[in-house]
Amino acid sequence: MKLYGSPTSPYVRKARVLIKEKNIPCEFVIEDPWPEGSPIADKNPIGKIPVLEVGPGSFLFESIFVTHYLDHLDGKPLQPRDAAGYWQSQWWQALGNGIIDAVIARVLETRRPLEKQWPDKMAREEKRVHRAFDVAERAYRGGRFLVGSAFTMGDLVMGVALQYVDFRYPHHWRASHHKLARWHEGVAARKSFEETLPPGFTKPA
Repeated sequence: MKLYGSPTSPYVRKARVLIKEKNIPCEFVIEDPWPEGSPIADKNPIGKIPVLEVGPGSFLFESIFVTHYLDHLDGKPLQPRDAAGYWQSQWWQALGNGIIDAVIARVLETRRPLEKQWPDKMAREEKRVHRAFDVAERAYRGGRFLVGSAFTMGDLVMGVALQYVDFRYPHHWRASHHKLARWHEGVAARKSFEETLPPGFTKPA
């Protein structure tokens, strides 16, 4: 099995962290989807990463689908077994994915020529991130993990999302979100997170 993508992509990193957490034998192959003629397009007609090769000529794509597949490979998904816990974990995943989407949109806007950048667009994405942090701070109940007593996909996705904020939209969110900061410190210290940090990532002081 092979995972194709960029080491700086948060969508790819979700899969990489999960692979580490579950000790799944999977080769990571760095491929850039952006250049014309990128081989990613041959594996995913949408031209996005991550792409997971599960067999000769057989590929899965879109990060939610890829992580869902990886999470269920061993029959022991990182999800609470009770209905309430399951949907709470899904809620945290949706929030984390939304943060990632907003930061990605902001990053892409900053990479446009200065005269073509849309400041209102960047401000709108930043507000989305800030609102998500405020909601997360209120929703978090203060345990070691976001839901129940075990690490779930909610922790994984939110953990990756917050580190992507630190990587691409660094600001002092910890100063006003103390509970979330304490939770994230614990998750970010996991071996799976440490071993998949994007190149150039600087840990917050």
